Order: sequence, then C-alpha cells, then structure tokens
Amino acid sequence: MIAADKSYASVTPQRIAFIGLGTMGAPMAAHLQAAGHELTVFNRTPGKAQAWVDECGGRLAATPAAAVEGASIVVSCVGNDDDLREVVTGAQGGLPAMAAGAVWVDHTTTSAAVARELAEAARQRGCAFIDAPVSGGNLGAIQGVLTVMCGGDAAAFAQVAPVLEAYARAVTHVGEAGSGQLAKMVNQICVAGLLQGLAEALAFGQQAGLDMHQVLGVISQGAASSWQMVHRGPTMVDDRFDFGFAVDWMRKDLGLCLDEARRQGAVLPTTALIDQFYADVQRMGGGRWDTSSLIKRLRPTSS
Repeated sequence: MIAADKSYASVTPQRIAFIGLGTMGAPMAAHLQAAGHELTVFNRTPGKAQAWVDECGGRLAATPAAAVEGASIVVSCVGNDDDLREVVTGAQGGLPAMAAGAVWVDHTTTSAAVARELAEAARQRGCAFIDAPVSGGNLGAIQGVLTVMCGGDAAAFAQVAPVLEAYARAVTHVGEAGSGQLAKMVNQICVAGLLQGLAEALAFGQQAGLDMHQVLGVISQGAASSWQMVHRGPTMVDDRFDFGFAVDWMRKDLGLCLDEARRQGAVLPTTALIDQFYADVQRMGGGRWDTSSLIKRLRPTSS
C-alpha cells in the first residue's frame, strides 16, 4: 500500500481521524500510521475500512462523528462537495464532535466555495479547516511524495504541516480559505493543456512513421520536457491507459475550474475545449482510463 523505502521525520505522535480510504486516501492514511500516529478510520464502504485496519492497524469507526472523537487532527479525502459536506456537517458528520483547537485537513478536490463555507463553520466551533488538495496521483500517494496546496488559517497550517509530510514532499500554505482549491484548479488547467499538446504531438509523430519511443528519448532532454512527457508519453505510445488519474475525475475537476472562471469573469477557452475532448473519451467508454487517453480520439482507428 505504501513504498517500503519511505522514511519519516521525527514528529510527535498525534491522534488522527482519517475519513475516506479510496485510491488516494488509503495509502495516505497508511503513511500516517507507519509514521507512528494513532489512527481511527472511517469509510462509507465499511469493508474497505476493515481491510485497511487488517493490513495497517489502527481502529475502525462506524461514523465520521465517532472517528473524530479525541482527535487533534482530522483528515478527509472523499469525492466531491456533497460528499465532503456529508462527512463534515451531515447528520453523522464529524465537525460537531471535534475538540476545540483541533484541525480538519481536507484533501478532496472541491470548489473554493465549499472550502470557505466549512472553514467558517469550523471557526464558529473553535476549530480550524484547511483545504489541502493534492497533486501526484495514486503513485505519489503510495510513494509519499505528494504536493499539497493549503488554504486557511496560517497558525493551523503550521500545526499540521509536519504531520502531512508523512505522505508529501511539498506542503505549502498558499493563502486564506479556498486558496488551496484555487491553486489545484491552476494545476489541473496546466495538466489538461500539457496532455492535449502531448497527445497531438505523439499522434502526429506516429502518423508520420517515427519511432516515438526514440523521439521521446530525445525531446524529453530539451525544452519540451515535462512530468507528463516523461511518465505518460511512453504509455501513450503503447496505448496503455488502465491506471492513473481517471478521465471521470478530471472532468469533475475541469468543471470546477470552468465554474470558478465564470464566477471570476476569467476566460479559459483551451480548458473548455479540452473538457469536451474528455467528454469524447467518456463516450468511447474511457471514463476510467488515465487522463493521458486524450490521444485515443486522435488516432485513425481508436478502440
């Protein structure tokens, strides 16, 4: 579930509640447990939570409210705005059960608006809420090298940042509540544009009859290089997409970007177009394919 060679800085053990043990959450929680923290976990599918406890240790809670009792830090990683509201302020949500002074850290990619809403709700209860979306994907979570973009109270951020380093290589405070989510939107806009450019370039090169593995080896040493080129270029050439960050999730994220742009009066013409390209991939049956599958719609005989 986690990289065996991950080392952990010496941090005072904390009582932590972790809510959401999906593709990202499960390895992140496992790093916290391996770093010596005392975890209580909750997942909406109880079987996943039980399997995590059987493998990693810790305790299982039946509700978010039960999970957060006595925790100094609560971490969540769920699906979307509605899922987050449910586990924070819903009927069995964790916020009413949090101790004064505790900090809720949310790694879900959500709207900036819900981050601000929940930060205010936490403040009114004498707690803090940090919106902390991540970049690096499932592999980054397993290896413990995620990038975390955090918005919220600076003092609360300082309290939790050393703990988050158990699964991150960069944990950065980028501003007030909602700023972490806005930074993640910037990230996703960049990623979508990079992948579309890479897809067009590789499809062009293959159509021209070039050995694209050889070409990638050359151009990845120059100005065109990027993480996407190095890590996704070869698999795009080989038509392999059964891994990574799913198209369905990217469309959710780009929807957040486009909604926020409309609120701000910003213009995202390329992002809007690529979002529709991802809709094409969904119609091809690729909702669970990696986001690099944009190239599928450019090939003469896509399958």
